[in-house]
Amino acid sequence: MLDATNWVPDGLNVDLPSAARVYDYLLGGGHNFAGDRALADKLSRVLPARDMARLNRSFLRRVVLFMARAGIRQFLDLGSGIPTVGNVHEIAQGEHPDCRVVYVDYEPVAVAHSELILEGNETATVIQADMRKPDVILNAPETKRLINFAEPLGLLMVGVVQFIPDADDPWALAARYRDVLAPGSYFGLSAFTWDNAPAGMAGAVEVFKNSQDPIYPRTKEEIVRMFDGFELVEPGVVFTPEWHPERSEDVGDSAERSNLYSGVGHIP
Repeated sequence: MLDATNWVPDGLNVDLPSAARVYDYLLGGGHNFAGDRALADKLSRVLPARDMARLNRSFLRRVVLFMARAGIRQFLDLGSGIPTVGNVHEIAQGEHPDCRVVYVDYEPVAVAHSELILEGNETATVIQADMRKPDVILNAPETKRLINFAEPLGLLMVGVVQFIPDADDPWALAARYRDVLAPGSYFGLSAFTWDNAPAGMAGAVEVFKNSQDPIYPRTKEEIVRMFDGFELVEPGVVFTPEWHPERSEDVGDSAERSNLYSGVGHIP
């Protein structure tokens, strides 16, 4: 087990909660601090936060498997967060050992822990960068070593665009990454929405104001716009448990409680 001496970066403000560490806590991980846990507990009082985290993580697994089975052998995971069970490289390389993965996050704990678990894995790496700086990410030596943009790529923005304000134009950002993708590429995305529980989501907005990562939930129409230039894979943009469920009971009778829309786009 990793102890606090080797996964807490020097100078980290452990009192200021981060979305990555809150998500880690909600998924049952151990790389979080008291402030993260307190914020997660407040979030759970206004939304079914643990269910939302679990369903989003399950969506990520199904998307990576879908892409790998469709022939994708390289993945760029933006806003990858703190690695917990079921990381992209574990899923993809479990399906095809030759899959290559580049993780990107700006949260120091997420990057430090990723570096530890990826040590010795020559086909997966992590970059500490803000996904809002695509030129930095696309031109990073680690990206150039593992990603060939002339080949189909699996681009992932799972549970992250709600942290990008309208002022930073997440639609233009998605388009910037789309423009470097080769035919045959896929784009997987999920994001917080107002549509199901506007009062609860408004409460979540207030809760996250006390963190380093304010949230900006969006309507279905706004999230669908993220897929401009892509052909949506059936069933289109739906709540996370509704996208290619493995069993009918996985959807349940209240999929909207996931409070995240999700979808996969394809470049033919």
